[in-house]
Amino acid sequence: MSTSLAGKTGLVTGGAKNLGADIVRAQAAAGISQLAIHYNSASSKGEATKLAAELKQSYPSLQTAFYQADLTTADAVHTLFQNVIKEFGKVDIVINTVGKVLKKPITEISEKEYDEMFAINSKAAFFILKEAAAHVTEGGKIITIVTALLAAFTGFYTSYAGSKAPVEHFTKGVSKELQSKRISVNAVAPGPMDTPFFYPQESPEAVAFHKSNGMGNRLTQTSDIAPLVRFLCTEGQWITGQTIFANGGYTSR
Repeated sequence: MSTSLAGKTGLVTGGAKNLGADIVRAQAAAGISQLAIHYNSASSKGEATKLAAELKQSYPSLQTAFYQADLTTADAVHTLFQNVIKEFGKVDIVINTVGKVLKKPITEISEKEYDEMFAINSKAAFFILKEAAAHVTEGGKIITIVTALLAAFTGFYTSYAGSKAPVEHFTKGVSKELQSKRISVNAVAPGPMDTPFFYPQESPEAVAFHKSNGMGNRLTQTSDIAPLVRFLCTEGQWITGQTIFANGGYTSR
């Protein structure tokens, strides 16, 4: 099986920074020809601009397009896919990294917070899968980032893990629907990840606890996950309908 993505067009949602940006870099290194990179808010425009310059310098033949959008409505997701197809003519690979974390006792979670968590983590994922199912080419790939907490029941992450849980079921269902088109559909479940999103809501003691549960006494790195996503897009194309827990033993399932 080929390790190259030459001739392929990919879309990475949430792709301007952190894990999304490392996934973009891994796709570029695999020789992908065209990349559509989405970012959520105007505050990420600086990261998007830096990433665009980096890709242009490192991969001058790579065609890129950047899109800013809030993907918590079906219309916004539909518009994103239409723009990508208008720009590049097709989409072969869709990787959804959009997500939001909330650590809070359930007794303190407001209705607004609940709605925001499910809109970002569950609703957006559903409609990204819907559009991907409609537009990804035969033999393509669809990958969604979920969480290792799907295999661990822990306090204070109820709304986060709960809003990611449906995505696992969406993934498995869509994988069956798309088998006839040889489109693989998988979810990747990292452990607590060493990014700026993690630390503000964790005490030093909690950080130490999370590290102690991972191999090497460390958190999951974005560099642990991006190569796995790349593998699923290349040699791992036979894998479908799976949730792959990549977390250094933080959980097992």
